[in-house]
Amino acid sequence: MNFDQADALNEAIRAVGIRHRALAVAALAPMGIHPGHKLLLLELAAGPRTQAQLATASGYEPPSITESVRQLERAGLVVRRPSPNDARATMVELSDQGRSLLPKLKAAWRHVADQTVAGLRITTVDHVIEVLTDLATGLTSTVAPTNDVPRYRAPRSRTR
Repeated sequence: MNFDQADALNEAIRAVGIRHRALAVAALAPMGIHPGHKLLLLELAAGPRTQAQLATASGYEPPSITESVRQLERAGLVVRRPSPNDARATMVELSDQGRSLLPKLKAAWRHVADQTVAGLRITTVDHVIEVLTDLATGLTSTVAPTNDVPRYRAPRSRTR
């Protein structure tokens, strides 16, 4: 690949990231949450997690998880309690308010996805998912695994 192609590719990926985040922020702001909160709330939809598990699942640093959980707790969306199995760990789970927010959160996230692919002319959503998954997997395999670099997780569902 020559420099012009490399520059175009890198700038296109950067632009998609910036614009997608802006869409996500706008969609989630009316609920009082931001994209990082979305990730944690959906992770907690599967059941209670320790803050360490949330850090691993999200790829965020533990101090960031602690602050995000505090914000979600202040908003009434999660509750924290000591772990029954590990005195050093804190369990986090959705509150009733957090559970009731999930359908609205998922609808907003579907709307972000719909807006993201609305302008596609040359491919299908499944093809875009496949290409982006391949890119993420390739990037993950080029970086030595450490605790600082989250491993890419394939999407849970390929439906739009």
